[in-house]
Amino acid sequence: MSDKSLSLWKTTKYHHHLKATEEEEIARETAITITVNGDQYATIVCTPNDVYELTLGYLASEGLIRSVNQVENLSIDEAKGFAYADLSIPVSFPERSERWIGSCCGKSREFYLRQDVNTAKTIMSQANISTKQINQLMMEFDSRAEIFNRTGGVHQAALASSDKVIASYIDIGRHNALDKLYGYILQNRITLKNKCVLFSGRISSEVVLKVSKIGAGLLVAKSAPTDLALKLADDLQITAVGFARDSNLNVYTHENRVYGDTNQNIHFLGRR
Repeated sequence: MSDKSLSLWKTTKYHHHLKATEEEEIARETAITITVNGDQYATIVCTPNDVYELTLGYLASEGLIRSVNQVENLSIDEAKGFAYADLSIPVSFPERSERWIGSCCGKSREFYLRQDVNTAKTIMSQANISTKQINQLMMEFDSRAEIFNRTGGVHQAALASSDKVIASYIDIGRHNALDKLYGYILQNRITLKNKCVLFSGRISSEVVLKVSKIGAGLLVAKSAPTDLALKLADDLQITAVGFARDSNLNVYTHENRVYGDTNQNIHFLGRR
């Protein structure tokens, strides 16, 4: 099997009490250790494809780099499970486990970790999008979900303009899928002014933080949000859209970026 994201597993299946044995496609999982300027920084459990983009996005998300210009060299040794990053700037590793109380108007920011205070961005974009455009983007997003449809074991994140999906990444970890997307954006120097992030899972506080670090003002997800995620999205001026499927969607925060289309029947539902 050539696809790095899949493996085969001999599985016993029962259908209407009838037993059968067959090979089933399973989402692959591996560990990648990232070294920064010669020192081990972190080990990420991930899907073993697009590791270059994953590493680049992870370094930016952690606040170690601000742009690709600060990366002198980035090499991947897939066989050994290592990513080697040489940066042009000195690195002091942040205390990733320490909570930090931020001094801002949004009370929800007291839940940030120390590095999040420095890397989370308040989004000032005034871009908007119609409900019809969101529906069309999510249909295209679903059409790219081949690995999920084959395994049911991965998350998917994509970057889109108002009329098309630009890039899409999958991973067993929802944060990893977003980091891969972030790495792609940095590598290709894409402006986020009129872009949105599409996501397959629920909107958690950590997902909102990732999107704020990426710099997108609109997050569209297929599933539900949490209350802390919405507090953060409201604070960071991110438009959070959930349950975006089957021509339905809920707009939870900064609804000024989303406008209805009179030619489309959109239902706004409070609960599913």
